[in-house]
Amino acid sequence: MKKVEAIIHAYKIEEVKLALVNVGIIGMTISELKGFGNQKGVTTRYRGNEYKVEFASKIKVEVVVDDEQVDYIVQQISLAARTGEIGDGKIFVRPINNVIRIRTSEQGVAAM
Repeated sequence: MKKVEAIIHAYKIEEVKLALVNVGIIGMTISELKGFGNQKGVTTRYRGNEYKVEFASKIKVEVVVDDEQVDYIVQQISLAARTGEIGDGKIFVRPINNVIRIRTSEQGVAAM
């Protein structure tokens, strides 16, 4: 099993969620966060004044999938989240040793 974590633009969450649901992902965790990457923040204007926004609002989507699904899931997230602009985000893939469903004590794939 693998955990796929995607940090994406906040406004792309509905497209990513729909893409994942359409390929059979039935559970995901969504977190709101702020951060910056290579761009180190952006300068914006509001009512004639210039402001530096150091941390951009992002969303982190987390799903745990079978090893065989990882490449396809990563591809679907990439297609749904991509704008072609700086700050589209990152996808991280991490190994998961075990999953345990608390209610039934099922483990592994059965717990997902």
